[in-house]
Amino acid sequence: MRVRSRIALAGLAALSLAAPAGAPAQLFVTDPVLSTGPIDGSDPLVGLPLPGATPAEYRAHLLWNLRAGLNVAALQCQFSPFLHTVDNYNTFLNQQARELAAAYTLLQGYFRRAGARAPGGNFDRYSTMTYNNFSTLQAQFIFCQTAARIGKEALSVRHGELGNLAANRMREFRSSLVPQPDYYAFDRTPVRLSPIVLGPPPRPDCSQLRGRDRRDCEGRR
Repeated sequence: MRVRSRIALAGLAALSLAAPAGAPAQLFVTDPVLSTGPIDGSDPLVGLPLPGATPAEYRAHLLWNLRAGLNVAALQCQFSPFLHTVDNYNTFLNQQARELAAAYTLLQGYFRRAGARAPGGNFDRYSTMTYNNFSTLQAQFIFCQTAARIGKEALSVRHGELGNLAANRMREFRSSLVPQPDYYAFDRTPVRLSPIVLGPPPRPDCSQLRGRDRRDCEGRR
């Protein structure tokens, strides 16, 4: 019995190793093509302009836009529990608290220094406008799918390297706010169906009937 138990356990272990990893949440049959590639914090695509910002402040600006986008996704994408946008966002805040706090301090310093030149006039207005700029309705599906993937990747980023993730994925994140169709509906080859031919109903088969039943059946022909 012990030998059989060990063999059974070994078989289960082999099955668990051979099982494929969970597939990412998918809302499209074929993924829309989004613009990708690294982006600098000073690029207007990232968000509101920060005139006179230092490179460190622009990096903080990238991080704050990443945080804002994932926050909006946590609120807007709960229609699909498979995306895990709420759980991933909460874990992201906990894991990256130190780097996000550093970005907050840098941006606060920028707004104190910039004064009237700052977008919105102060940090609170800047944050509100940044959140609003990630809100979308027409592109909700592709935005939510993209945010879910970025949020999941953010959980595996080592401390101090979150800025690299923001720089590498922000162009894609912003591109996901533009409505995208599911091209499968347009690109697939249509199925050809045989034409339907209408005609008189088939004659009843009376060969297996006898007597009156057969006479009645033949009378219906």
